[in-house]
Amino acid sequence: MSDAAFYASLPRTRGAAAALLLDDAGRILLVKPTYKDGWFLPGGVIEAGESPLAACVRECEEELGFVPRLDGLVCVDWGPPRDGVDAVNIFVFAGSITAEQVKGIRLPPEELSDHVLVTPDRVPDLAPPHIARRMGPALRGITDGRALYLEDGYEPALG
Repeated sequence: MSDAAFYASLPRTRGAAAALLLDDAGRILLVKPTYKDGWFLPGGVIEAGESPLAACVRECEEELGFVPRLDGLVCVDWGPPRDGVDAVNIFVFAGSITAEQVKGIRLPPEELSDHVLVTPDRVPDLAPPHIARRMGPALRGITDGRALYLEDGYEPALG
């Protein structure tokens, strides 16, 4: 088997990138997709040949109309197969958003219908459970200054 054939035979993993953007009051920016229920962090699928960071930057530009300041990776979350969709590796980058930037958000109407800033305790009321579970560890990653590894929003026992 040639190298090309071998690599072509390997399983593929989907990837996504999201921005966990906090304002000065510690509120989280969530967006509401038009094509599914719930509220989510700005972000989306990593395209072929694109890095997770480049995907996060591109998705913020497409979804918000600007690129926020990003401070670094706060978690990688492995999402298991769900609702007929393959497993996915989600890269969450932390950043900040100013009041002026919030006022200037330009949502693509065919993709997003609204945005909101919420305190972390409100996320479970708005986001799907697998998204909400990720918030606590991701926020702790910001506080601790390190990236965390998650599986479906939970920190697995290691070692």
